[in-house]
Amino acid sequence: MGKRKRVKNEHCTSSLDKQEDPEAVSLIADESTDMNGKRPRLGSKDNNSKPTIQIITGSYEKILHGLTATLSLQPESQSREVLEVDFADNFLFNAHGSAIRCLAISPPSLSEDASRSQKAILASGSSDQIINLYHLSTSPPQNGEVPSMPSLAGKRTTENPRNRELGSLQHHNSSINALYFPTRSKLLSAAEDNTIAITRTRDWTVLSTIKAPIPKAQGRPSGDTAPYGGTPAGVNDFAVHPSMKLMVSVGKGEKCMRLWNLVTGKKAGVLNFERDLLRDVGEGRWGSGEGRKVDWNSLGEEFVVGFEKGAVDSKPRCRILPSPMTKIHQLRYFEFLTKGEPTTELLAVSTEDGRIVFFSTKNEEADANTESASKPYLSTPGAVGQLGGKADATTSRIKDFEILKFTATGVPDERVLIVAGSSDGSIRLWTLDDAQLKTERQPSIGVLSANSVDGKSDVPQTRQVGKLIGTYETGNRITCLKAFLMSSPLMDREGTIIRPNDDFGDSKRDVNTTSQLDSTNS
Repeated sequence: MGKRKRVKNEHCTSSLDKQEDPEAVSLIADESTDMNGKRPRLGSKDNNSKPTIQIITGSYEKILHGLTATLSLQPESQSREVLEVDFADNFLFNAHGSAIRCLAISPPSLSEDASRSQKAILASGSSDQIINLYHLSTSPPQNGEVPSMPSLAGKRTTENPRNRELGSLQHHNSSINALYFPTRSKLLSAAEDNTIAITRTRDWTVLSTIKAPIPKAQGRPSGDTAPYGGTPAGVNDFAVHPSMKLMVSVGKGEKCMRLWNLVTGKKAGVLNFERDLLRDVGEGRWGSGEGRKVDWNSLGEEFVVGFEKGAVDSKPRCRILPSPMTKIHQLRYFEFLTKGEPTTELLAVSTEDGRIVFFSTKNEEADANTESASKPYLSTPGAVGQLGGKADATTSRIKDFEILKFTATGVPDERVLIVAGSSDGSIRLWTLDDAQLKTERQPSIGVLSANSVDGKSDVPQTRQVGKLIGTYETGNRITCLKAFLMSSPLMDREGTIIRPNDDFGDSKRDVNTTSQLDSTNS
């Protein structure tokens, strides 16, 4: 992806010593966000005859794999058309010296010059303590711009000449667990050294390092990988509030979640997980009780904390349990809109047995079928629907997924596209109609009593939704995945495609033209 430029940061221990004014802007806010913390999104939902999805995956085999999926309507009969997917490889190489654990993509650059293409920053984190950085073009290569390369595997390969390698960061001392771009100008990274670093993308300087306390050792459970005399430590995941002024994090060996003030860079509070709460989400006596994943909804009114086999939503306070009970790997909120009704938000959860289950956390009721002696501490919502699993011949764990929305010629309404990466190396694409999720809440499916250990239930199974439209075999065990809808090509008044310059320019010019920083953060 171009010549590598090393960006080694020596400011990894910097921190905030000065108390900020309460009305000051957040450490991660900039001009690209509005008063509600909204930021520009990748891609375009304009009516495009052939929407193109850029997909990037990381794997245990240390390989960073980029590919595009082009959607098109093909006639199946005289009165019916089906949506088909055409895959093409963009790049594939050994990006790290160890397994890739997380990926992040920044919002696109904002440039008024039509001759310069929009681009986003891709960051990859690995167990080798290094964060690699790349520039990705947000528009697909046009016909004739780059010839397709031959492949012995029979897969089409089209390299995007505007993708570039930017450099690497080495300000963490342990494995990278989570990466996130809240704005174009800031990168947040969390690692097993119990730190969350805030890095400025203009010059890749660490503005602040938030240090979480190392948990106290409480015995050595089976399967503990900590060295003798040590204890599991590190930040598992974090989530930034849409206002950009608050962040929550969960860590190894801690039965709590921590709140951080992003205006001052200091701790704002600690919320402990109660024993009854941990029991209701499947964390038994020998469970670690630590949060694995955390996420805010789009309005910042509620958050969810994921554990090994369940999750807890904050508003209303309820537990999320897939049925049959199994491990959870990823969870995300997403919005869907039905004609004539207000926007609704659902929670999507990927599982060990190859399913993505959708839950509604609104108007929940306690389970009426549970005996009073073992009544759960929290109410349990029923699933709205699920995709994947045995019904779709998908049994391998889904490690990560993305939910996108697109429109295309011949498709009357906006459609939902779900891109999922599995441990068997498969990338699967499902389409989903909003109407499929517009149903009354089903009975609490798979609600388990507090003493249930086998994960079985007599309640009917969750109904299947969505349609599988394409599968791509990468040949590598996927650990993380990111995807975005690529923008349509730029055209002049006469309808001629404007071909952007291939040259990104030198790194200094490149970053300065795509990132602006508040004076309060300088």
